[in-house]
Amino acid sequence: MWFWLAGAILAEVTGTVALRFSAGFSKLWPSVIVVVGYGTAFFSLSQALNRGIPIGVAYGIWAAAGVALIAVIGAVFLKEPLSWVQVGGIALVIAGVLALELGRTTHA
Repeated sequence: MWFWLAGAILAEVTGTVALRFSAGFSKLWPSVIVVVGYGTAFFSLSQALNRGIPIGVAYGIWAAAGVALIAVIGAVFLKEPLSWVQVGGIALVIAGVLALELGRTTHA
């Protein structure tokens, strides 16, 4: 099930990076990659959910990992600015997802 979630994250990140290069869907191949990437991401996420990952945990991990990876890719490869405040925000998002996961295994 975690394989499917990892695939959803990678496909969504790929689609999002391609979106940057699609020039408003005016370039064919980046636009095709966007559509295939997002389609694959949603299919893979649905498979992860179907195999037992709770929706709050799956979506939280998917969103947090996507945000973190896109921010790093933007900063490293696309030369987009990334401030320390933004890095702190990403850390808070990741901490929130960890809290969701840890809360899932804690019994009251």
